[in-house]
Amino acid sequence: MTSALALRITGISGFLAVCLGAFGAHGLHNVLVQNDRLANWETAVLYHLVHTVVMLFVCLRTPFFAGQWRAFFFGNLIFSGSLYVLSLTNVTKLGMITPFGGAAYLVGWLMLAFQRTPAPKAQ
Repeated sequence: MTSALALRITGISGFLAVCLGAFGAHGLHNVLVQNDRLANWETAVLYHLVHTVVMLFVCLRTPFFAGQWRAFFFGNLIFSGSLYVLSLTNVTKLGMITPFGGAAYLVGWLMLAFQRTPAPKAQ
């Protein structure tokens, strides 16, 4: 994984977060209310967008830490993705995989907190 590819995927992730937020507020609003899942959708969009911003931060750092980026990416995919599908289908068993996405977010945050960065170069 290169930082350039990660940056492209991050851009797509941000685009999707905004689209899904708008679509949930307008096009899917009645379905989400009928399923009583509007709050789940909003949580999915919030976490998706926030962690996409973190993915952007990780992409722009030097050196690029692909493991951190992957943790946040898979967090978005599993956490937000499962909540999106749960909200639309009302299949409650999907809620069993959501915590794995939350764990991926936590791993990403811990990797960010405890990463080893190269020592600054003497000038």
